[in-house]
Amino acid sequence: MSRGLPLLHRRRILVSGAIGGITCAAVVVGAAMAGQDDGSGDANASTKAAQTISCPAVAGSLPEIPAEAQAEVDRNLALLDTQIAEANKRLGTSQGEGGPNFVQNAILGPLADKRKSTLDRIAISIGRRAEKPTGLDALAECTLSGGEAGAGTGAGGEADSGATPTAAASEPAGAGAEQGGGAEQGGGAEAGSGADEGSAQTISCPDVASKISGVPAAAQAEVDRNIALLDTQLAEANKRLGTSQGEGGPNFVQNAILGPLKDKRASTIDRIELSFSRQGSTAPSGLDALAGCSLTSG
Repeated sequence: MSRGLPLLHRRRILVSGAIGGITCAAVVVGAAMAGQDDGSGDANASTKAAQTISCPAVAGSLPEIPAEAQAEVDRNLALLDTQIAEANKRLGTSQGEGGPNFVQNAILGPLADKRKSTLDRIAISIGRRAEKPTGLDALAECTLSGGEAGAGTGAGGEADSGATPTAAASEPAGAGAEQGGGAEQGGGAEAGSGADEGSAQTISCPDVASKISGVPAAAQAEVDRNIALLDTQLAEANKRLGTSQGEGGPNFVQNAILGPLKDKRASTIDRIELSFSRQGSTAPSGLDALAGCSLTSG
């Protein structure tokens, strides 16, 4: 008996040591796996954070700017920088929103429309005092970049994605500049245009054509094209509304449809106003307030 007790104690010690070793090994393996998971998560987060919007540089593509137009051109170059900064901010705060085309529909598309309008103003301001630059429309489109470039700093100093102006003329009229531009003649009947029958909700926009009067004869065709473009934009937005049921979160319609539609309409209305100014006339006031649209039931 006296010799059996130490043997029993020794067996217990061996068993306890084995269990302790297994437990320690499990803890080490678990910690290693957790470290791998954390690293993977950080890598994914870094990949998402690294995405920025890159736009072609504009300032370097402009001809010599007349002194009288310099201030106006500088203001619009600064506006291009503001637009891309706002788009990059929107990109960073909208991770996980919408479907696969959310970034194109809600961020890149509206940004291109804003840039087209701003580039039009730059071309017109130079053209009033010197030869009007052509091909600036080719610099409107932006893309997603995986690097840290693309934030766009300095006057018109957007990250250059390699695009250069084409030989085609950059007409502020915007004919064909946007999808379906001028392809349909809607005569300004915008409210609820393009709504599918049986759809519970449609998009309704303020009528622009009825607010325009005194159009110079030389600007009439351009104004008509842009009014038709407003109808086309609304029809496309209503089609998008009908085919996107169930997509995205609670703000999907605002972010992916109504917001981009407002930006497109603002650019088109801007071109209508510019068509007046090119003929030495003043456009009707308050047109900018007609850009926003809303959902209606029935």
